[in-house]
Amino acid sequence: MKEINKFDDDPTQLDAHDWRILSLLQTDAGLSNQALAEAVNLSPATCHRRVQRLTRAGVIEKRVAILSPTKLAAWTGWGLSALVEVSLDVQTSEALDAFEARAVDELSVQQCWRVSPGPDFVLVIQVADMPAYQDVARRLFSEDARVRNVRAFFGVKRAKFGTAVPLPAGIAR
Repeated sequence: MKEINKFDDDPTQLDAHDWRILSLLQTDAGLSNQALAEAVNLSPATCHRRVQRLTRAGVIEKRVAILSPTKLAAWTGWGLSALVEVSLDVQTSEALDAFEARAVDELSVQQCWRVSPGPDFVLVIQVADMPAYQDVARRLFSEDARVRNVRAFFGVKRAKFGTAVPLPAGIAR
């Protein structure tokens, strides 16, 4: 018998089990289905179906391991973090889309945000060192005639880094 859930008909509706699953997976996406099911008081099969449904609906985008760039720098050489504001000379959808596509294709760009007001984009870039940053800057900024202004801020210390989306108070407890 197929499980009937209001989420199947209206993906904007989440029940207490869904919220708890989301809360737990944000904290530890490596939880086994068995452990997750026990924590939310569901059968493993029902819990698995709910996670699949949340994934199909795009509520869960992906499940990943978050690595420490600081601890890995000795092996990877990727030790410089930069937050970069980029303004284009025109804000047509074509110009914005073209720059965004180039930034997204650049391996060292970890995040690319279109923002407003102020600059058009904010990028989070992770590279080995300053010469590597200069190579990225040349490819992304200097060689693009539409880039009007670039302001780069280099990370000295990462005081906080998180990926959890704040969930409604009390709903996921």
